[in-house]
Amino acid sequence: MNNSSSKPISPFPSVEAVLSSTSGMLVTQRFGRKAATEAVRATIAAMRNAAQTAMLPGDLRVPVESENIASHAMQQLERQDVPSLRPIFNLTGTVLHTNLGRAILPEAAVQAVVVAMQQAVNLEYDVATGKRGERDDHIRGLIRELTGAEDCVVVNNNAAAVLLTLASLSAGRETIVSRGELIEIGGSFRIPDIMRRAGAKLREVGTTNRTHASDYAEAVSARTAAIMKVHTSNYKIEGFTSEVEPVALAGIARAHNLPLIDDLGSGTLIDLSHYGLKRERTVQDALKHGADLVTFSGDKLLGGPQVGIIAGRKDLVALCAHNALKRALRVDKLRLAALAATLKLYRDPDTLPVHLPTLRFFTRKRETLRLLAAELAPLLQKALDEAGLGDGGLGDTWTVSVVDLQSQIGSGALPLETLPSAGLAMKPVGRAPGRAVDHLAERFRNLPMPVIGRIKEGQFLLDLRCLEDVTPFAAQLHRLQVSR
Repeated sequence: MNNSSSKPISPFPSVEAVLSSTSGMLVTQRFGRKAATEAVRATIAAMRNAAQTAMLPGDLRVPVESENIASHAMQQLERQDVPSLRPIFNLTGTVLHTNLGRAILPEAAVQAVVVAMQQAVNLEYDVATGKRGERDDHIRGLIRELTGAEDCVVVNNNAAAVLLTLASLSAGRETIVSRGELIEIGGSFRIPDIMRRAGAKLREVGTTNRTHASDYAEAVSARTAAIMKVHTSNYKIEGFTSEVEPVALAGIARAHNLPLIDDLGSGTLIDLSHYGLKRERTVQDALKHGADLVTFSGDKLLGGPQVGIIAGRKDLVALCAHNALKRALRVDKLRLAALAATLKLYRDPDTLPVHLPTLRFFTRKRETLRLLAAELAPLLQKALDEAGLGDGGLGDTWTVSVVDLQSQIGSGALPLETLPSAGLAMKPVGRAPGRAVDHLAERFRNLPMPVIGRIKEGQFLLDLRCLEDVTPFAAQLHRLQVSR
């Protein structure tokens, strides 16, 4: 009697046999025995399930080799080992892209972080006296030098700086803010919400489009703790508008013996008009115009790591520094090292565009980017032509053209300002773009180093403003055909 139908399905070697094979030992050596064992066991289970699903009555299977199982296990572990946080090409046209990490650190900051990571450092230790030190000491002198502030505190971002400032100066009391400045930025950060979390009470004055000096003055009472000005960083109100200039607002605060808090958001330490950009109020401007405390970010226009800085009057900074929240919001040695190295670059404004990537990206000329686009266009066209051939390809013929574009600064800085730029536009030939453009964008995102562009008017656009290292970008274009 033929009992072949009762034979076991696809005999598999044991887990130990797979691990003892040449490929299995490589898996163990690279990922460790525990991970290798689990991956081999999962691979055998998946193969057995696939064999059972495909099995026909009386069908006999060839035994699966240990080397084959180990190879699949290795591939599984390699996929799992790819970092979740990894480098990408930001070709969106937004320089300070919040979702893509904002500012790229200057080389000096990177090296400072490496040193701080690899060695013990005097984070809170005074080498001169042998006593406990203060971590903000490492940037205090630089902030004073560059801004004219009496003192400063550093926390983990500007939202934290605003929170700490209000909690220290206005807990349980009112802070006056213009209704037109009750902003909401990315991640649902709202000024009224932050004030509530800080224990401060919002006293809004004026209307959405017009606020007058009298509105502030009439709102002052025994319950008032401070007046606050908030930079409307991600929108602009135009038309029939009115706002109180910082100098006048400072005068109102002084007349009532109240501190003026100026939240700049994307604070800058330089006059951007010197580099062909629209002028933005600097931290120095805010202090000179009468602000008692100024809060601003480190990873936006400043071009450094993500931090929030509170700078201004020494007595008010001390209130913030001694607030219990400060410990919860403080920054570590890595960000302090990066911030100090970045701030030192500002001592020489003439070389700043060379050493500070953010400013370098801002100041790249359209003519330069057009030349780069012309150089890359034929390489990209060849890659798309090859990717469109054969089963599993893009299935379309594409045109690649050099186009003029408009870049954005991003992260709420100068929301209406654009930077003349250039890049590459890709569009399918002889058919409506439809899903094809989405599919192409997906292919670029699936490259070994993902390329993030933008889709507009049926075209996939790559803005080259932030592309400096062309070699790795061009070297992976041939992978468009096989990317998944």
